[in-house]
Amino acid sequence: MNWISNVVRPKIRDFLARREVPEKLWVKCPETGQMVFHKDLETNLYVIPASSYHMRMDAVTRLKATFDDGAYEEVPLPEVATDPLKFRDERRYIDRLKDARAKTGYQDAVKVATGLLEELPVTIAVQDFGFMGGSLGMAAGEAVVKGLVTAAEKGTPFIMFAASGGARMQEGILSLMQMPRTTAAIQMLREARKPYIVVLTNPTTGGVTASYAMLGDIQIAEPGALIGFAGPRVIEQTIREKLPEGFQRAEYLRDHGMLDMVVHRHQMRETLGRLCRMMVKAPALPPRARLPRPAAA
Repeated sequence: MNWISNVVRPKIRDFLARREVPEKLWVKCPETGQMVFHKDLETNLYVIPASSYHMRMDAVTRLKATFDDGAYEEVPLPEVATDPLKFRDERRYIDRLKDARAKTGYQDAVKVATGLLEELPVTIAVQDFGFMGGSLGMAAGEAVVKGLVTAAEKGTPFIMFAASGGARMQEGILSLMQMPRTTAAIQMLREARKPYIVVLTNPTTGGVTASYAMLGDIQIAEPGALIGFAGPRVIEQTIREKLPEGFQRAEYLRDHGMLDMVVHRHQMRETLGRLCRMMVKAPALPPRARLPRPAAA
């Protein structure tokens, strides 16, 4: 037995061999380039510690971070036709849907749930940008309408976390029809005299901005969120002028009267709870009784 060739060399090869690094172990800040350990980012509700840049959150994480103790009951959503127009571009629409469902584990872009927010019953809908850019199609529209109807029936405030690139082109006019449908459902909630609070996250654009995302009784946004109908580049090319610094960002819109407030994600839960209690005329919780912010799962 040759000890050098049979024992030492394999061990050296194993030592020098490239080791596989788990995916998403480190996350790069889009603004500063800082590398953050994924577990630390998850614990910090996906906010980069140094720059306070707000990364995107998936729907389930958002719901768990908002409800008391992360506990909620998901609202069953109506089924819709999967591919009503039999649409195909480079790929079949139904194949794109299958990929999005496999990637996210969701049926579509919006989840709706009920539970307690600082001991007050609320209904919350979350739009997930990870599902085909949070695009508004028949299923997402039905989910938003179902959330509004559920809030009206249960007599709770309705909170909408919006994140979308706009209407889903693969569903054509059927997608655009969701804009007036959701608007009518909001009016029904108003007739029930229940609060409608919108939280605009990065990004919220297109037909979603042109409908339910800008119709809240109170409009809130996360810091730095891109909010608008068309993108800044399209607007610049259309009007052939340079846009102001920070145009279509949350802080710019707040300063120009389009939003009521910009709230850091760490204060979002407390702010929403306080607003809901104020709007339904429920007594405020004593400071000592405030529930701690749950860690994201």
